[in-house]
Amino acid sequence: MTYVTGFLTPVKSEDKARYVKSAEAAWPLFKKYGALSQVETWGQDVPDGKLTSFPMAVKLEPGEVVVFSWITWPDRATADACWAQMENDPAFADMDMPFDGKRMMWGGFEAVFEGRA
Repeated sequence: MTYVTGFLTPVKSEDKARYVKSAEAAWPLFKKYGALSQVETWGQDVPDGKLTSFPMAVKLEPGEVVVFSWITWPDRATADACWAQMENDPAFADMDMPFDGKRMMWGGFEAVFEGRA
């Protein structure tokens, strides 16, 4: 089964094109380090919750949208190696990050089921 790195972050609505451009620029780098796929999604139906919700998780502010993204890897070792190498790769250091990284959350997940068409 694959390994997945998932991300949740707030992005200003006005920065959508900039965000997409940064995601497109990041893909060749992730692919170079072994990623199988990268998916970036722009929130459209992301309701506020009473106890928990995506907006609450990222402390969403007016004018922002929740972005949910994930990268798939062949295994955790490949993902871990990528994150370790990113720190020394100048291509990653020069990336435009059009979001508040302090409110971004991420985690690694082992796939336990994958349904595909």
